[in-house]
Amino acid sequence: MRSLWIIFRRELAQYFTSPIAYLVAFAVLVLGGFVFNNDLAARNGGRAPTDGSVILTYFAYFTLFFAPLLTMRLMAEEHREGTIELLMTLPVRDGDIVLGKFLGAWGYFSIILALTLVYQILLIWLSPPDLGKVISAYFGVWLYGGASIAVGLLFSALTENQIVAAFLSTASLVLLWLADLVGKLIDNRPFAELVRTFSFQSHYLYSFAVGLVRLNDLVFFVGAITIMLFVTTRLVESRRWR
Repeated sequence: MRSLWIIFRRELAQYFTSPIAYLVAFAVLVLGGFVFNNDLAARNGGRAPTDGSVILTYFAYFTLFFAPLLTMRLMAEEHREGTIELLMTLPVRDGDIVLGKFLGAWGYFSIILALTLVYQILLIWLSPPDLGKVISAYFGVWLYGGASIAVGLLFSALTENQIVAAFLSTASLVLLWLADLVGKLIDNRPFAELVRTFSFQSHYLYSFAVGLVRLNDLVFFVGAITIMLFVTTRLVESRRWR
């Protein structure tokens, strides 16, 4: 547990010394500000009923592109610089390495997500939204972000090139997000339903984003995180035998 905590703190601290991490946070908050202002203007300056989940829906869209930027260096940089071999010589389990890096990235994601609470505070001041729906949406985006980061970590473990890792992660996340749409285009109904079950979009937009916390959606995101971390750990372990 101590080694896991050390890796977590190390990874989280590195985000606060990385210009890319600051640029990601700045871009997300600026885009979020535009979305917030446009939505507020469309609702007559807050005099019409407000919806605090709108900004979180756009935050979910942004995650498709900024989650890979947060994860691309996690394992790829270790492979490129050869420090992964040094980590493996320490009394640290491979699972702790992977989980510590994942939690560090998820922790930074959580901080960026927490910064969007300023929009909710403004909405409460102008015209209180449905807080139950907002809490559900935050919980859903947080889980969805964890699953996206786990996917990015997997591809970062597959290559030494950070750009390649970011590209593969983005492409995979877009496909997973659009799986529901792809399923609607497939004629074979059983196969279409199978494809649609992997849709990040449907498991967030049709449940958490509308104020519903359903067990199957919760299990889906937790399961996605668990599977991705398990596969990543196996990839790291395989390097011991090369």
